[in-house]
Amino acid sequence: MKKILITGVTLIMAYAVYAQDADVQKMKNETKRDVKKDEKQPEGWTKGGVFNLNLSQGASRNWAAGAEKSSFSVNALVSTFAYYKKGKNAWDNILNLQYGLVNTTSLGTRKNDDRIDLLTRYGYQLKNPKWYATALGNVRTQFTDGFIYAESTKTLNSSFFAPAYVLLSPGIMYKPNATFDVFLSPVTGRWTVVNNSNKKLRSLYGFSDTTKAAQNEFGAFLTANFKKEILKNVNYTSRLDLFSNYKKQPQNIDVYWSNIIGMKVNKYIGVTYNLDLLYDHDVKNPKTGGLMGTQLKSLLGVGFTATF
Repeated sequence: MKKILITGVTLIMAYAVYAQDADVQKMKNETKRDVKKDEKQPEGWTKGGVFNLNLSQGASRNWAAGAEKSSFSVNALVSTFAYYKKGKNAWDNILNLQYGLVNTTSLGTRKNDDRIDLLTRYGYQLKNPKWYATALGNVRTQFTDGFIYAESTKTLNSSFFAPAYVLLSPGIMYKPNATFDVFLSPVTGRWTVVNNSNKKLRSLYGFSDTTKAAQNEFGAFLTANFKKEILKNVNYTSRLDLFSNYKKQPQNIDVYWSNIIGMKVNKYIGVTYNLDLLYDHDVKNPKTGGLMGTQLKSLLGVGFTATF
């Protein structure tokens, strides 16, 4: 009986060690496969994106601790990309659209998110396959009017194409894989546009001549992009833009940093977190007339999500 017991325990331990070795080997193989997948962008088109719609509602009645009688918010996000590669040619296109509204009993309806951001770039691969001679274009603006709120008053500070930022830039791009790239140009043209319908806003965005619809800047530009599934069903997209205007205080670098983390709970439910940081030395606060300073905006939402 003792021999049988010893033999059984030995067999169980041997099987456990074998199973553990098999699991470890499987994990190693999966890790190698993931790394290999990111090493090179495939030929032809690579397309995809995410749509997210978040809704929230709240209500209270005779709540001793204090609360809004009713509140409702809706936020929508569409983030798409279309990458093309054939031989030494690479063409990348990225479009981000965001819009959100919040309504409360005491404050009424206000906008809490608004963005149109289109980036396109063409690159020609150099002798070193990780480097590209590149031309880049970018347009950023918003859909609707934006306001600065103070107690019971509001002051208009933005609208559609008021402002809009248009950037054209030839330069060089380092792209070691489909996950990360960085672009640098010492000769970049950037235009701040405020349409004629909102020309009174031009003084808020550093216009030296408010009779013109666009003001030109010339300087150095860097943009870095990162897009990866950092954990299973968790995607992280980040973009950092830096611009230095040679014409006026080049040491004051404009910063635009956008981050999106998307997590799928199941096929239809997802969690999205956005964090944006902006700094533009030319932007002024319409209430005080002083510099706006560093701008921060974060948004966390749970709702319907779909990837495509």
